Amino acid sequence: QVQLVESGGGLVQAGGSLRLSCAASKRTASRYAMGWFRQAPGKEREFVAVHSWSGGSTYYADYADSVKGRFTISRDNAKNMVYLQMNSLKPEDTAVYYCAANGLQIRVRDPVQYDAWGQGTQVTVSS
Repeated sequence: QVQLVESGGGLVQAGGSLRLSCAASKRTASRYAMGWFRQAPGKEREFVAVHSWSGGSTYYADYADSVKGRFTISRDNAKNMVYLQMNSLKPEDTAVYYCAANGLQIRVRDPVQYDAWGQGTQVTVSS
């Protein structure tokens, strides 16, 4: 099973930027759907973004409406890394952010379909 470790969280003012990183333990993660989810206190874990493999060297990205146009997901297979660039951050983006792997690439917005999770990294956006 792939192991995931996130980094890059922190405290930032509204309007600022952060880049989250996720290190995967296995090269085969290049064929997985890699997702970012977040969970705020008292709320359910919610989908943020996913980077899915379409075959060969083709990938596509999908985003939650709340982050579309502000966040960008990407991956570097040579380094077994997945990134989430977060711009124009808002206080409502405050949450613990999790990286996750979905080997079957099914229902990629549903956290239940992900079989590997990182430990999470805290993002706090002050107003």
